[in-house]
Amino acid sequence: MAQCVIEARELSKRYRIHHGRARQDGLRHVMTSWLTRPFVRGGATEDLWAIRDISFDVQAGEVLGVIGRNGSGKTTLLKVLSRITPPTSGQAKLTGRVGSLLEVGTGFHPDLTGRENIYLNGSILGMRKREIIARFDEIVAFSEIERFLDTPVKRYSSGMYVRLAFAIAAHLQPEILLIDEVLAVGDVAFQKKCLGKMRDVARGGRTVLFVSHNMAAVRSLCDRAMVLQAGQASHYDDVEQGVRAYLAAAAPHAGQVWLAEQTADPPDTDVIRPVRLALMDAAGHVADPIVRRDERVSVELDFELKRACDDLTIGVAVYDTAGTYLFHSYQTDGPEGGWPRLAVGMNRLVAELPVALLNEGDYRVVVQAAIHKNRWLLRAEDTEAAVAITVAGGSDDSPLWEPARRGPIVPRLDWQRVT
Repeated sequence: MAQCVIEARELSKRYRIHHGRARQDGLRHVMTSWLTRPFVRGGATEDLWAIRDISFDVQAGEVLGVIGRNGSGKTTLLKVLSRITPPTSGQAKLTGRVGSLLEVGTGFHPDLTGRENIYLNGSILGMRKREIIARFDEIVAFSEIERFLDTPVKRYSSGMYVRLAFAIAAHLQPEILLIDEVLAVGDVAFQKKCLGKMRDVARGGRTVLFVSHNMAAVRSLCDRAMVLQAGQASHYDDVEQGVRAYLAAAAPHAGQVWLAEQTADPPDTDVIRPVRLALMDAAGHVADPIVRRDERVSVELDFELKRACDDLTIGVAVYDTAGTYLFHSYQTDGPEGGWPRLAVGMNRLVAELPVALLNEGDYRVVVQAAIHKNRWLLRAEDTEAAVAITVAGGSDDSPLWEPARRGPIVPRLDWQRVT
């Protein structure tokens, strides 16, 4: 039977926020505040529970994914577990040496060289000198900054800084490793390298708490998932169930959205009234928020045309999570004279999305409409009424934890040798 190395019981952390009173740190302001304090009423205070009543166990050698939206309490939980922040109530028992990757680069001195900072940062993170010496070459090789090893880190680029910081922290040998969003920094190649290192750590039998917004990495690395929402936790033995719960909370319009309810400023009401936008699977049902690249997904758009308008263009735009406008398509994309004619009243337009063309990741599908060469009726950037979709790898693609290609689209070209 595996040993329980993390036992958390009703962990809570409260922060008190003060309103209506500016902080002054100068000596004159401190003295004035001390003299006038009996006569001045303090500002209002508000209690903010970053985490509340969280209980869970983690066994030795298990990888627990901690997922949730920004502000849900993930980082606070790891800080409490790593003893950086004391809990307001509850307790946590951790058995074994703990290593934390909470804030990459903490402990670097800008005037010291990369070599000197390896020793300094390694000591701060709990490594003994002989451990640092034994792993020094491995750390340098992983960080790929050998040419600049004796240069002060204040002259490093942000990418070099991150590489070195992660390399030091990742080569610790703790029984418990707490990792907070290490994939949010660095280029794609280095993120892939980080994921590979984290996979080696997990396979080495060490216990890992892994916080990330990268659902592909969570699926690949984790044995279980815990979803945080507004400081409270839901536990899932099945990682996929936890990921789906997170995506449903992060994107409440996964699958379909009723546009008439979600559009705050309705478009030109004398022309159209958007009603519904949905993604449908091959069986004609509302599509699952996570689809594979080898599945067929269609977009359905319901709207009311209030008056005849031959030059109306209506369709969808697709964005990635960085807000990059990937492509748009209107009902006029068909061959000349072959696009669907619209009738006054309710209309439904259907088109297949090129899911196989999209790289793995999260996307938003948004309605937009215009009077051709005249004026916008509904612009994608003016509404949050979008349908969210996550594209996962198909059956013949690389493992989900490894982003095999760069860029938002991954076309399959039919290469032939002709000479």
